[in-house]
Amino acid sequence: MTTTYPFSAIVGMDGLRLALLLNAVSPAVGGVLVRGEKGTAKSTAVRAIAALLPPVDVVAGCRFSCDPAAPDPSCPDGPHEPDTGEARPARMVELPVGASEDRLVGALDIERALSDGVKAFEPGLLADAHRGVLYVDEVNLLHDHLIDLLLDAAAMGASYVEREGVSVRHAARFLLVGTMNPEEGELRPQLLDRFGLTVEVAASRDTDERVEVVRRRLAYDEDPEGFAARWAADEDALRERIAAARALLPRVGLGDRALRQIAAVCAGFEVDGMRADIVTARTATALAAWAGRTDVRTEDVRGAALLSLPHRRRRAPFDAPGLDEDKLDEILRQFEEDEPEPDPDQGPEGPDSPDDGP
Repeated sequence: MTTTYPFSAIVGMDGLRLALLLNAVSPAVGGVLVRGEKGTAKSTAVRAIAALLPPVDVVAGCRFSCDPAAPDPSCPDGPHEPDTGEARPARMVELPVGASEDRLVGALDIERALSDGVKAFEPGLLADAHRGVLYVDEVNLLHDHLIDLLLDAAAMGASYVEREGVSVRHAARFLLVGTMNPEEGELRPQLLDRFGLTVEVAASRDTDERVEVVRRRLAYDEDPEGFAARWAADEDALRERIAAARALLPRVGLGDRALRQIAAVCAGFEVDGMRADIVTARTATALAAWAGRTDVRTEDVRGAALLSLPHRRRRAPFDAPGLDEDKLDEILRQFEEDEPEPDPDQGPEGPDSPDDGP
């Protein structure tokens, strides 16, 4: 079994690491689209985050990873008997660019369904990824029809297969991560909007940082298990923090002031529709939980906007990607007088806040 490169050992790439961690805390954020040139460790980071996800309890023998505490009533393998749960690691499933529709959503044996009256369904990658990570490398090269199916399932939390009047539904909730090199083509705006967050990554121009990247990579290639062992304590600390943030998340309050900030920011950048407001609100809530707080502050709204709005704002074809941070700060300054005093009893920002490298 291949030893995964530790997430904690990734040098720099603070925005990407934070976006992945926030989705690990709250899958409702809606996934991450990672844009960047080749050779910037996009795939390494995605594979590393899967190893940090807490184990999941599943119904023994269920091909659709049903939760024994709340099994899917429409599961094709159901109904399930109580007390049949077992724990297993969260999966990371990769979707190849050349995958077929049946490979993605599953295949239904129509002849058996019509002759025997049973739903003989072979699960696809969406079922395999349920309650785990679904990774699509070079998502911009994937056929638009498959992207639509993928994003529809991610948005609804379920996959539907219909053939000749026979229909099968199963739960499909997963952390969706797509990576792409913009030099190979762009995604349509309608598809861009379906990803919760987006991050631009590029190779560092700092000599010391590049040296450290090479040093760590060579050490990993020489002895993967030994390298992973040296980072085991940091990985365990991240796992514990993710679990703690998940537990805290339901108690995080999104007050009227934070909602008004989010609405003002989204309106100020003239984004289309309301999805941007909803994603920004979910991301700000996840940021507060990640920081160990139960209240959403201006810093959370600002950090959420930097991740959720760049791919949704209107821009000319040759405009640089990203968000005008001066304009963002100007909008948020309108609410400064209403900012509550920080509670010294709240949790720390921690070692993986967006301004801290490894």
